[in-house]
Amino acid sequence: MSRSFIHDDFLLQSDSARELYHGFAASEPIYDYHCHLPPKLIADNHQFGDLAEIWLGGDHYKWRAMRTNGVAEQFCTGDSSPRGKFDAWCATVPHTLGNPLYHWSHLELKRVFGLDVIINLASADTIWREANSQLATLRVHDLLAASKVAVICTTDDPADSLSDHERIRTLNRRTRVYPTFRPDKALGVNDPGAYNAWLEKLGASARLPVKTFDDLLAALRRRHDDFHAIGCRLSDHGLEQSLAEPCEAGEAASIFAAARAGRAATPEDWAKFGSFLMLEFGRWDAAKGWTKQLHLGAQRNNNTRLLRRLGPDTGFDSIGDRPQVHALSRYLDVLDATDELPRTVLYNLNPADNYAFATMIGNFQDGSVPGKLQYGSGWWFLDQKEAMEWQLGALMNLGLLSRFVGMLTDSRSFLSYPRHEYFRRVLCNLLGGMMERGEIPADLTLVGGIVKAICFANARDYFRLELDPSYTKG
Repeated sequence: MSRSFIHDDFLLQSDSARELYHGFAASEPIYDYHCHLPPKLIADNHQFGDLAEIWLGGDHYKWRAMRTNGVAEQFCTGDSSPRGKFDAWCATVPHTLGNPLYHWSHLELKRVFGLDVIINLASADTIWREANSQLATLRVHDLLAASKVAVICTTDDPADSLSDHERIRTLNRRTRVYPTFRPDKALGVNDPGAYNAWLEKLGASARLPVKTFDDLLAALRRRHDDFHAIGCRLSDHGLEQSLAEPCEAGEAASIFAAARAGRAATPEDWAKFGSFLMLEFGRWDAAKGWTKQLHLGAQRNNNTRLLRRLGPDTGFDSIGDRPQVHALSRYLDVLDATDELPRTVLYNLNPADNYAFATMIGNFQDGSVPGKLQYGSGWWFLDQKEAMEWQLGALMNLGLLSRFVGMLTDSRSFLSYPRHEYFRRVLCNLLGGMMERGEIPADLTLVGGIVKAICFANARDYFRLELDPSYTKG
């Protein structure tokens, strides 16, 4: 069987890159400040039944590739056997050559299971047998400990119960796990059926029936407080574009009342209503010292036929091309004008916006904290080698790379932590190449210190979450 190409110097193309990675990056713990891991699986210390469950379950990246390779839906989200789905993926992997899935999949097998093989149908039996044998003795906490994960921030709707996070807190594990407040569904006045059902759920979680707009604000504020009490210090919003339309409280209340009565908001009214709430959320975050994350630019749920059949987050989203700069500037400026702009991380999904976002953060740095506004890491379709280099290059040219808070997984899989290694290798290769070409000093203390900070310390100091003592500043 062929040996893997994932060797010690994978992606490291110069002596300086190798020194940076092995000497400064490789041993740093992981600070995963944005992901979609289910907190229940962490609270339960879940044991996965087989490799298909942990490797393919919920992974719309892989499903998307499999469909493109002609694999029927039953092997993606359908009722095929676990081994059938696994074999379909192994048959697809050779066709992903050049796609980050090829790198990630081989990294995951080698780092988690020690399997140094090329993935294809010929190796499927060996992989299935060896990985499943190890999974029989591995649980979620083992996987997190092996990857040296210091922090996980999950993504949580304000209507969600925090009971799993409460259970996690009692475990006293070295990996600290916190919720992230993501109130996207609070903006859903354009779909009254789903919205009103969600409001009932929110009211139950907040212990406050939601009948009026004031009730909505009170319920959301109470959940914001509940999240804070359990350690949350981050919010997150996934929007096609930033919202910054003028809207008075009375107008927002009228739009809410119409939705409560079953009348869908027009696109214009939806934007006004969302703008009002987004400003409220920003003020709450600033008052509590939270960090706000804005994920901007996805074109979601493009395939309505399969959305109806399979639901959202199943692999039918893409890069959007909406204008971003004007509304984003207005949103940040309104909050800044009253000194209520929280620490903020901006993520763009369209690479055409790289320079716009990298320069936008410079408009609102105020000297209160290094890198108060951050240009976030390459996200979703941009979290592969080429696009990571674009993001890093934009930040270097237009901001301060040294203050960057680094990588995140944005994943639903407990096998995704080698993505941090992948990012670190890309970072070290980029800076190592610059050292070799004389573009920056060949000073390992200087450059290596920056690499080390980007891998962990910057995020630790910026987000200010409580860590296990072994990971605190020192």
